[in-house]
Amino acid sequence: MEIWDAYDESFQLISDITLVRGEAIPDGIYHLVCDIIVRHTDGTYLLMQRDYRKPYGGMWEASAGGSALRGESSRECAVRELKEETGIISDDLHELGRVVHHSHQSIYAEYLCVTDQSKDSIILQDGETQAYKWVDRDELINMRKTELVTDRIQIFLEELQR
Repeated sequence: MEIWDAYDESFQLISDITLVRGEAIPDGIYHLVCDIIVRHTDGTYLLMQRDYRKPYGGMWEASAGGSALRGESSRECAVRELKEETGIISDDLHELGRVVHHSHQSIYAEYLCVTDQSKDSIILQDGETQAYKWVDRDELINMRKTELVTDRIQIFLEELQR
C-alpha cells in the first residue's frame, strides 16, 4: 500500500489528512508527483518508453518520475524516482517549477538533472519502462504529441524552442 501526504493547491502540507494510492482523493486536496527531465552533458535528452502494461503503454516520456511517499520532500522523491526508473544516482537536481493538475488532483514538481553518466548504463524498471533512447533537442521538439505521453512535456518543449 502506497501512502501519500496531502497538499492544498498552494503546495501547503495538510498534516491531518493521509492519502492512499487507489482511494478517492477528497475535493480540493492534491498529492505530490515529481518529474525529472534528464539531459546529458553532451546536450541529448533521455526518453523512457512506458511498459505496454501501463496506461499509455509504448509511448515515450521525456522524464522519470512518480508520486512522493508520505514524509518525502519533492527533492527526495525526485532523487528516488530517478534512481528507480533510470539507475541514475544524482542529487544535483534543479527545480524547474510546479504545475497543478486539477483533474488528476496532483501537484507536479518538475526537475532537471544534468548528468555525465555513461549513456549505456541506464537501468529499466520492470513494469514501468521497457526501453530508452537519447535524442537531441531538435528530435525531441519534433516528436509528435502522439509519441510523447504528457502535456507537461509539451510545455517543456516550448521552453526549449525559445
